[in-house]
Amino acid sequence: MPCNGLLVVLSAPSGTGKGTLVKLLREQDENIRLSVSATTREPRKGEIDGCDYFFKTVEEFERMIKNNELIEWVKYCDNYYGTPREFIDSSLCLGYDVLLEIDVEGAANIKKLFPESVLVFILPPSFDELKKRIVGRGTEKPEVIQMRLEQAKKELGYISIYDYVVVNDKIEDAVQKIRSIITAEKLKYNRNKDILAQIGMQTGGTF
Repeated sequence: MPCNGLLVVLSAPSGTGKGTLVKLLREQDENIRLSVSATTREPRKGEIDGCDYFFKTVEEFERMIKNNELIEWVKYCDNYYGTPREFIDSSLCLGYDVLLEIDVEGAANIKKLFPESVLVFILPPSFDELKKRIVGRGTEKPEVIQMRLEQAKKELGYISIYDYVVVNDKIEDAVQKIRSIITAEKLKYNRNKDILAQIGMQTGGTF
């Protein structure tokens, strides 16, 4: 089976609502798979190992790095995050569209490894709203909140490497915009050369 799935990278500052967007995208399109990342951070309430993340010890994660089992990895807010390689390769070759939730440095690395990947940056309506959302979660200490806000400012400086920008003001609108991006990308000429070549052979023409 041809490897014709679409690899979509979603990045956003912490608190932008990326997780909710991904959940709704998967509920609305059964062809979308979420690439589960590995991390050394502690699970939050309700998170399930192997579903939300592969929760690893520092030793386990560093062993994955050494064995080249990760496409990309980064240390963020004193924790490791990384993308297992096998799941992505197999899913794309089965024709699934794969969503990657990763930070800006990881996104840049993915673009080098997968030039056909599509990078989407999710923005909050405003920086004040972003701070309100992070504080409202009630899951982090004040010093961690400040660290995340400072990191968000740095991440905004990477927007130019992304193909699309989506503001998550109304969640359903943001979901539909991302679905439209996926549809449009699949209709691009360079993603349909095989089909066009077959039509050309059948009609004696060239495309």
